[in-house]
Amino acid sequence: QVQLVESGGGLVQAGDSLRLSCAGSGRAFSGYGMGWFRQAPGKEREFVAGIRWRGGFTYYADSAKGRFTISRDNAKNMVSLQMNSLKPEDTAVYFCAADTDDLGSRRQNEYEYWGQGTQVSVSL
Repeated sequence: QVQLVESGGGLVQAGDSLRLSCAGSGRAFSGYGMGWFRQAPGKEREFVAGIRWRGGFTYYADSAKGRFTISRDNAKNMVSLQMNSLKPEDTAVYFCAADTDDLGSRRQNEYEYWGQGTQVSVSL
């Protein structure tokens, strides 16, 4: 079992930056792919960014490319999402998730463990 806890959300203005963190406990991330998803009010949860265990390969949704950076610190059991140049449309609850098969997937059903989420609100 893996427990995931997100932190770092908040209220910022357009153009600002935020760094989200996801701390894991219960079991090391070793071997797991990790991802960030988000859910805006009235919308379905969507993929934002992912990082594989094998090779540390990263991949992003088009909306995140060039602005967001996902990284991981396996020794600390942490995954982070650096978000720059934030826009009002980035407003959402952001979730961290773990994929035990390290598939490099963008699909929610490939991720077995989820955190409770952290709110990110971006104002004009």
